[in-house]
Amino acid sequence: MQEPNVAPRMIGESASFLEMQEHVSAVAPLNKPVLIVGERGTGKELIAARLHFLSRRWQQNFLKINCASMTETLLEAQLFGHEAGAYTGANKQRKGYFERADEGTLFLDELANTAMPVQEKILRVVEYGEFERLGGNETITVDVRIIAATNQDLPELAKQNKFREDLLDRLAFDVVTLPPLRERLEDILVLAEYFAVDMVKELGGEFFAGFSDRVQKALRSYSWPGNIRELKNVIERAVYQNSGGHITRLIFNPFDSPYRPKQSTAVADTAAGDGVYLATPDLSTVSSFDFKHEVQRFEINLLKQAMEQNQFNQKKAAEFLNLSYHQLRGYLRKYDLLN
Repeated sequence: MQEPNVAPRMIGESASFLEMQEHVSAVAPLNKPVLIVGERGTGKELIAARLHFLSRRWQQNFLKINCASMTETLLEAQLFGHEAGAYTGANKQRKGYFERADEGTLFLDELANTAMPVQEKILRVVEYGEFERLGGNETITVDVRIIAATNQDLPELAKQNKFREDLLDRLAFDVVTLPPLRERLEDILVLAEYFAVDMVKELGGEFFAGFSDRVQKALRSYSWPGNIRELKNVIERAVYQNSGGHITRLIFNPFDSPYRPKQSTAVADTAAGDGVYLATPDLSTVSSFDFKHEVQRFEINLLKQAMEQNQFNQKKAAEFLNLSYHQLRGYLRKYDLLN
């Protein structure tokens, strides 16, 4: 389905967000490939759409495909199409994404998950704009702008021969790296209010009553491993549970319950109390080990998990960790975790 012919709205006022937006606006008009890099939930698909709709191709097709959601054979058939009889079940000719995106833009999400043979065929399209359908001999020529996205370290994968260096070189004409939400502190409450207002409207409410001071502090203190997608879920959940009224409580983990089934075998070590697990590093895989740094990282991670699991209530977190309130405060102060 074709997207509406308008660049998607993006919300934020932090310096890192505005810098990224300027980068996108500068590269969008160019008829060159762009690689988008960012953690899960940072909005890579929105950036791809913005690149398309700010380009001269904005009235043409903007197609997108998740390369991690299908097998190698199916992905190849989806990208390049197939002729009738190319494989069992291929009863008629089918055009692939590259052919359907001719003169437009094709967004390849989760690019790191593509197999080497598929990467080789993508490279040929990038370099020469041509390919053959599966089971066919006719060379098809297309004019497609490719935008790709990943949450993995492609240069490192290329060093490990898990990704083609020549394809990486061609796709990385320019690389847009998206800042994670934890680096956009000024944007958290702005986005949270935007999602809350939308959810109130969805529930038929007339206005959003706002967040309590405690909730605002919790929103700013949380690490947001799922980034904007996670924030949206947390806020929408809070609005519906409070019937659109003043938000005084958040549930970061909807699975948190005393009746939650536990893993029968723990791969990681129990750090402190039920439910908090931190993996022990495998020292056989490294040439040296910074003991002090790793201990500090372990303590910081454990403190953050304990605070999040106890809704940032320091007294409860201290009890959870079998520490006194003042001992916990000392650790939080030591690692600058007091807000």
